[in-house]
Amino acid sequence: MLLILKKKRIILSLLEKFPDKFLPRNIQKEILIEIEDKIKSGYKKIILCAPTGVGKSLVGATVSRYFDSSFTITASKHLQDQYIKDIPFLKPVKGKQNFACLKMMESEKIDDPKKAMQFGMTCDKGLCQEKINKDGKEVIEVCKFKPSIKQVSDNTQESESCKYYLQKYDALVSKHSLWNYHAFFTIMKFNKKLFEDYLDRKVSVFDEAHKIEDQIMQFIGFDIFGSQAEECGLDTERYNFTDLDSMIQLIDDISYAYAKKIKDIKESDSYQKTPDYESITRLERRYDRAAQAKIDILTDKNNFVVNDPVKDLNGNFRTISVKPIDVSSFANSFFTTEYQIFMSATIDRFSFCENMGLKQDDVAFIDTPKSPFPIEHRRIDLLNIKRLSYGSTENDELEVIKTIDKIMDEHSNQRGLILTSSVPRCQKIIRYLSPKNTRRIRICHSYNKDGKTQDEIISEHASDPTSVLLSSSLWEGVDLKDDLSRFQIIAKVPYPNYKEKRTKAKMDKFPLWYTAQTLTKLLQGFGRSIRSEDDWAKTYVLDTAVNNVFFKAQKMIPRAYHDVLGIENL
Repeated sequence: MLLILKKKRIILSLLEKFPDKFLPRNIQKEILIEIEDKIKSGYKKIILCAPTGVGKSLVGATVSRYFDSSFTITASKHLQDQYIKDIPFLKPVKGKQNFACLKMMESEKIDDPKKAMQFGMTCDKGLCQEKINKDGKEVIEVCKFKPSIKQVSDNTQESESCKYYLQKYDALVSKHSLWNYHAFFTIMKFNKKLFEDYLDRKVSVFDEAHKIEDQIMQFIGFDIFGSQAEECGLDTERYNFTDLDSMIQLIDDISYAYAKKIKDIKESDSYQKTPDYESITRLERRYDRAAQAKIDILTDKNNFVVNDPVKDLNGNFRTISVKPIDVSSFANSFFTTEYQIFMSATIDRFSFCENMGLKQDDVAFIDTPKSPFPIEHRRIDLLNIKRLSYGSTENDELEVIKTIDKIMDEHSNQRGLILTSSVPRCQKIIRYLSPKNTRRIRICHSYNKDGKTQDEIISEHASDPTSVLLSSSLWEGVDLKDDLSRFQIIAKVPYPNYKEKRTKAKMDKFPLWYTAQTLTKLLQGFGRSIRSEDDWAKTYVLDTAVNNVFFKAQKMIPRAYHDVLGIENL
């Protein structure tokens, strides 16, 4: 009786903050009961592992309202749009590419923002501030359309103000705001002091939290491109691509070259007569990025590794990266609120805490026990055709492709998805499929040779009733709901590339990381085609290596997948 009364008290306390216009389902009530129990037990960091269909965004929004001030951070524009639609009290921050630049519109005498967007006149192309000569002195001139954050806070901005800064500052001055990872991490790493008066929130809700490490990686270390070295007049053959000190020297030489370019341009007669502020701004950004990377690397040289260089078909240098092995020392700078909620359908407590530098005892873990989708709608067949690896025989590869052909024949009147581990494997599948099934294939990667975007290819896929997407990059971040996909084939288990030096170093330092990464990507792939309770699709896994992943990762597999995987038999 006491337990029942306690649960009723908790529901009344937290569920009264559930977003307006929605009624919480039983599974959401159960999750919210657990969350408040953890909070009242003293936990300030909570991991929520809950499958697709639970409605994690509404759970997160409830927690935000409960604490009265929050950041919500999500991984993609698609998810951000879903939040905006369902939870209007979250003030969104979208990137500059989503807004027309008023300054460029005025210059080109265009008064229609939609038309300006069509012509590419977006805020990321315009200059928010310029360096100009005034009375013989170099001064910074701010775009007249850019409001100050104080003006937005006091609601005293001009009627015609930059829409990008209006929405960004509105989010900063509001109690609850919605960010993508890149925008949020940018402000926390580079502009924290500038906006410190507006960053005092009670809770951060990190959606798709399994992506946090990859997001942090974008801000730490350095990618060196051949075009960059060429621009700086540097001969890359003078550097040892296997030596970290040599790469630090290359980064230092790049920053020095940019500093010299900036100085030379500013001192030139042509600049004095006709200043090119856009070029100067571009060079200053590149200098700042290289200089900051050097500082980060020198802070802990033993934590950085140089990946092998990428070369073109003629053996010419294209790019090389210097990346951290362990991001935990950088992660804390992004987790600044008193409370943090980390949400994902595929997240392992031990591996996540290890990677983020969190003490397990300080982190509560809520693992939702079941999927809201009927098991018959999300069947997974482990066909165990052949084990695919770098050492696979040609016959093994062909046996798998032959099976793909048979499955496509069985689903000849339906759309589907084929996932594999690399672009070359996609090309091999295309090469050996039967002609009739080859004609059904649409290759879809993050970047495509014909210049088409991922969204454009998926739109074409939607207009063809028998189209099948083939990809090495659609493991997550895409919703192929309903008839967009009624079957999906996992041709190859998506292991991280162990030949990459950072992957090898990460495995040596964190032995479970490799398995956790593989499992996460695999489970994300399973969810691409089943997006609602009424949706259904059949999943086929052909690579026998999946059994080894499940065996090693038994304790990491979320409980919501136990029924469909027959986990007790693994």
